[in-house]
Amino acid sequence: MARRSPQEKKQLSYAKDRRNSYGENDKASRKNLPRKRARVHRANRHRAHTDLRGAIGLLDVEASDAAEVRLRGRRPKTFAKHPDVPLAVHVRWQLSRRQAD
Repeated sequence: MARRSPQEKKQLSYAKDRRNSYGENDKASRKNLPRKRARVHRANRHRAHTDLRGAIGLLDVEASDAAEVRLRGRRPKTFAKHPDVPLAVHVRWQLSRRQAD
């Protein structure tokens, strides 16, 4: 078996290694994905809590309607995990972003 050059080794590594869309490897995403998902849900709960806080107290139809309109008037933040891509694709995408800036 012929020895591989460093460039060939790098290409093989790029083909085998898979990264998620956040740039970390799959083991780091075990921590980062739940953290990012929790941040989104926490922001949504905080927004709903602050909007509904104005409707607390005596029954006031106008205040409760205004709180509901504020709550429904803003789209909640979302979180989605995108499928993993080969490292070569991820590096190419990162380099194209840097060149565009």
